[in-house]
Order: sequence, then structure tokens, then C-alpha cells
Amino acid sequence: MKQPIHLGVNVDHVANIREARAVRYPDPVHVALQAELAGADSITMHLRKDRRHIQDHDIERFVASAQTKLNLEIAPTRHMVDLALTLAPKEVCLVPDNRQDGTAVSGIDAKKQTDELQAYVDALQSAGISCTLFIDPVEEQIEATARLGAATVELNTGHYSATSTAIDRSAELSRIVSCCDYAFSLGLIVNAGHGLHYDNVQAIAEIESINELGVGHSVVSRALYTGIPAAVAKMKRLMVEARHR
Repeated sequence: MKQPIHLGVNVDHVANIREARAVRYPDPVHVALQAELAGADSITMHLRKDRRHIQDHDIERFVASAQTKLNLEIAPTRHMVDLALTLAPKEVCLVPDNRQDGTAVSGIDAKKQTDELQAYVDALQSAGISCTLFIDPVEEQIEATARLGAATVELNTGHYSATSTAIDRSAELSRIVSCCDYAFSLGLIVNAGHGLHYDNVQAIAEIESINELGVGHSVVSRALYTGIPAAVAKMKRLMVEARHR
């Protein structure tokens, strides 16, 4: 029997619209709750050091009202980890936080940053918070993540999503498949995401070793036309169909 595929919806782009005018709407927490009702299995919020979109009070309000779970993305710094310990989400994903980038374009270098990451992984998991590392699909990065004792790895699908030719897409997909299976063989829970949309998600959802896919921009964009419930439901349906065909 094939394992189920889960959908994590990132609502950062809702907060981007709100912060563009420094007002109270649209509310990413309200959108997150709608996404849950439409079939999202988790909600992702990225708390940036410069608070460019998600704010601390968004995290606090969602944790208090969530029906699923919060995946809190933060930079691997002592301040952000201490804040995560206070906010106490179900999951924390450590991601790069380059102030010049609108979103993470590459994963954390778990091999190079082993010493500092070890302290953060240990602190989070000792507090009962499942820790994920967002890394590029490279075997040495997967091995480093496993050595750190993180529960989950999220493989960056950004390069796959950005490909413009069938040959390049096939090559990136093969690399992701291989790395997903390798991570799974090491006992890691395998998630993936970045840049996935309605036209490319099914090939990734077919990979049986993947537990959850994180999707944000494409869902929020479609919701401008169809509303959040319909946008989330369609993405979930595409993923489930791909897993079971």
C-alpha cells in the first residue's frame, strides 16, 4: 500500500500583500485556517529576521487556533531558535535567510555548518519540536543532515521548477528521485518543495518516498481567481492522483 502524500501550504505571500500597505488585511492566519478546511495537512510560515512578511503575532495566533500543525521556517541563528522554543510550533524547518533574496534559492549547507546546526537541532528536538533542514538534493548534504539527527529533510525543488527544457527537467527529476530514496533509506522523513505549481507537481508527488510537499506561491496566486478553498483542493487532488496512479 502506498504511503499518503501530504500538502503543506505556505501563506507568506498573503502576508506580503498585507505588509505592502502596513495594514491588517489580508490576514494570513485566516487564509491558513481556510487552507486547513480545504485539505491542507500543515501550514508553513517563514519568520524572517527582518519581519518582511510573517510577524510574531501571526505565529502566536495560528498556533492557538490550528487544526493541523505549523511548520515554522527560521534561519539557523541562536536568536531565531530561542524564539521558536518560545512559540512552540509542532515543526521547525531551518532555512537560509539572505536579506537580498525574496525567497530561499538554495538550501542550507549542512555539511559546512555542522557544528552550529548541531546545537540548534538538539535544542529544538529536546523541546519536542520536530526539526527539518531545507537542503539541496545532494547526497553529502543528506548524509550531513542524518548525522545531525534531524527528523526530516526537505529537498529543494527550486532547480527542477526553474528548468525550461524537457531534458533539463528530466535530469533534475532523476536527481530528486535518487536523493529522496537515499534520504528515506537513512531513516529520514522526506519532504520537498520550492517553486512547485499545478503543472509540475505531479511528477514530484509520484515519488513514493516523499511524505509532504510544500507549496505556497502558486496556491496563493490561483486563489486570486478561485479562492483559497478551491486552490488548495485542486493542488491536493493533483498530488493524491499522482501518488495513486
